Amino acid sequence: MEADPRFAEFVAERGDALLRYGYVLAGNPHDAADLVQEALLKLRAAWPRLLAKENPESYVRTIMARLHTATWRLRRRELLSWELPEHGHHDALPSGDEQAMWEALAGLPRKQRVVVVLRYYEGFSDAEIAATLGISRGTVRSQASRALDKLRSAVPVDRHGISEGVRSEHGGRR
Repeated sequence: MEADPRFAEFVAERGDALLRYGYVLAGNPHDAADLVQEALLKLRAAWPRLLAKENPESYVRTIMARLHTATWRLRRRELLSWELPEHGHHDALPSGDEQAMWEALAGLPRKQRVVVVLRYYEGFSDAEIAATLGISRGTVRSQASRALDKLRSAVPVDRHGISEGVRSEHGGRR
């Protein structure tokens, strides 16, 4: 297969954005890089026919969501750990409520996380999410509802909509 410079340009221009998307889906940089790599391999195979009629970025993001879901089905019993076996460098994590929200998102089951990411990060409708993941719209809504319940319980808010962490950091309501 002959190299197409437009494919290399696409990867150079959109690679970082795809990696960020993969991170939001997978919850860790290693799985995110794997998702991007696998999706770009599939995109490369479909590249000649995609240029004429489709948006390559939309195609690769759909592939990433489906790969993530398929991986979840295969590894759903595996327990992943953020802890490295030896000393390593970690980027500084956000603090307070933002950290709690990221940890809660990472702790969601894969299917719920994919639905939340597609709905709130990508802005997909329930019908688009259902088509992307190959599930019913009812399943999309139930997975989103369960995920939001878990996320809400991770960062409790009072009746005024103020997070408990914000109130305690500032000595009361603001």
